[in-house]
Amino acid sequence: MSQLTLNSQVADIVTGLPQSADLFRKMRIDYCCGGKISLLEAAEGQNLNPEEVLEKVKVIEQKRESKGSVEPTNFGNKTLVAYIQEKYHDGLREEFPLIAPYITKVAKVHGGNHPHLLRVQEIFKMLRAELLDHTSDEDENVFPLILEFLSNPTDALKEQVQPHIDELESEHDNAGKLFYELREITNDYTPPVDACGTYRIVYARLEELEKDTFAHVHLENNVLFDRVRAAL
Repeated sequence: MSQLTLNSQVADIVTGLPQSADLFRKMRIDYCCGGKISLLEAAEGQNLNPEEVLEKVKVIEQKRESKGSVEPTNFGNKTLVAYIQEKYHDGLREEFPLIAPYITKVAKVHGGNHPHLLRVQEIFKMLRAELLDHTSDEDENVFPLILEFLSNPTDALKEQVQPHIDELESEHDNAGKLFYELREITNDYTPPVDACGTYRIVYARLEELEKDTFAHVHLENNVLFDRVRAAL
């Protein structure tokens, strides 16, 4: 990455330096749906010292494994789409059924003393329904259209693809809001000191789900969809 400054866009930083995503996620800086703002604006929006945030990003840049590392942002269009589908879409379909029983159990057993867990359960159900429908639509309809458009950007295809991009980004934004609420009500996924093993599993798995979803959305919003916008 070159010339990191406070004016660098958050989305561009993560595209060039994917390892910075974990830092931004912990700082509650949105790098996927709302990432097209400067690092300065993003840091100030979270009441953080912009210079300190920039310095932490630069430390990550310095530690990044050198030259031969392969980043998905450098993949060709077909490879990028296949990567998103295999890593993230298939991952969601596998993870949601696995984590659901744990969330149901924790809400049932501990919801009386920890009522926020009932809201955790509600949010999880919304995310499950929305993201599975969303990824199915992408796989069956939108991604084939995007690949066709990128290989042959005709006016007719342009008119077809633009509404899909707008709709998908709106759905991404809604999922992001649900995850931010989850992080807020779980105190950054920090279980109580006396939490049982299942309680801890739920928080750990939800945090991992958040991490993967933000990385997933970033690749779509700020890499794949940007390629579409450049061809419009």
